Amino acid sequence: MTFEIGIMTFGEITRDPTTGRIRTPHQRARETIELAAVADEVGLDVFGMGEHHRSDFVGSAPTVMLAAAAEATKQIRLASAVTVLSSDDPVRVWEQFATIDLLSAGRAEIIAGRGSYTESFPLFGYDLADYSELFREKLDLLLRIREENPLSWTGKLRPSLANADIAPRPYGETIPIWVGVGGSSASAVSTGSLGLPLALAILFGPMNMLQDSAQLYRAAAETAGHDPASLPISMSVGGYVGSSPKQARDTMYPHFAAFMMEHNHQRGHGMALPRNAFDAGASPAGSYIVGDAEEVTDKILRFREMYDLSRIIIQIGMGSMPHRDLLAGVERLGTEVIPAIRSELGDE
Repeated sequence: MTFEIGIMTFGEITRDPTTGRIRTPHQRARETIELAAVADEVGLDVFGMGEHHRSDFVGSAPTVMLAAAAEATKQIRLASAVTVLSSDDPVRVWEQFATIDLLSAGRAEIIAGRGSYTESFPLFGYDLADYSELFREKLDLLLRIREENPLSWTGKLRPSLANADIAPRPYGETIPIWVGVGGSSASAVSTGSLGLPLALAILFGPMNMLQDSAQLYRAAAETAGHDPASLPISMSVGGYVGSSPKQARDTMYPHFAAFMMEHNHQRGHGMALPRNAFDAGASPAGSYIVGDAEEVTDKILRFREMYDLSRIIIQIGMGSMPHRDLLAGVERLGTEVIPAIRSELGDE
């Protein structure tokens, strides 16, 4: 299996800490599609679009963004990052991604998650008290939809289906469904028991912080009768590829710090990120993949070895980083980092 490298974005709208300017939603949406197109042109494997239901993001309808990206690209895989399945309807999720799959000739992927941001639950009328049960039930239905048509199904939190014709069907045999996990051991175990691909994510912290989750996932898969070696694991982390280690850090830091202050999980309680804390995250033991092409290549290879990864996704830049810098970072990732990694791994 060829090791895959991709990028993702939440399409956040952040005030530039150096100029005070803020992009319009129109700018941010169009830049996101251009980002996908450039990633495709330079040979990246995956483009992911996140989901948030707030005015400081343009990702409230990620399937629409991915459909637009499908028309602007030719080869790159198009994934959610993640689909907040607990507050969505699995039938509609399937219909939308199957449509993206048809538009893109088989390039759609679903990364299903519970949602670390929870604004979508009250917005769509769901009770946070049902947080875990909603995900379990809706994931069960989504997997059944993938395998059967027509489908009869009964649950507790969603109306039953009786011989339902759920269309369209995908371009090829199936659509990959991953489960997004941010560090919950129980989630890693349940994903392994189901034999589904695991999509891990680290926003900040040491690069080895999710090793236990990965080990529990593989142990649970083996206990349930699945071959752990056949199950892919992906890792999403923040990063940027610059022209030099210093330029990469100096360019990313102010915008990433603004991202952490304005868009963090506490929603309204900014998380200050001092420069020394950022530099620690960018160190060899930290989780950020930021530096020049050589440094980024080395960090990706160490992540791959540490977790036995099949894929790594870089949440590129973050915050209000100028679009030209984002595009330059993606180009370096495709033209300098990927060839070096392919050569090292013999994937050329």
